[in-house]
Amino acid sequence: MLLSRSNSILHFTKISQGGLSATLVDPKLIFSAALEWKASGLILFHNHPSGNLQASESNKKLTQKIVKSAELLEITILYHIIVGQNTYFSFADKHEL
Repeated sequence: MLLSRSNSILHFTKISQGGLSATLVDPKLIFSAALEWKASGLILFHNHPSGNLQASESNKKLTQKIVKSAELLEITILYHIIVGQNTYFSFADKHEL
C-alpha cells in the first residue's frame, strides 16, 4: 500500500505472486512503485497460505533490508503484516520494524 505524507492511500500494488510455499520479492520493484507514485510511506502485506503466522528468518531479513533502504529514500515503512486465516502478525506490533 503506497501512502502520501498524510498517510492517505495513493495506490495499492501487487509486487509479487508466489506458489504455495514461497515467493521472491525484489525490493527494487517495491521502491520503483513507491517512487512512481511519490509515496512517503508504505504498508507491506504478504500472506502465509499455511496459516502459520510465525515470521520466518527470511521474512525478518527482508523486512530489515526494506526498512534500511526506505530510510535512504525518506520513505517510512509503517507496517509489515503477515495475513493468515482470520488473523495477522504485525512486525510493528512486535517492535521488529
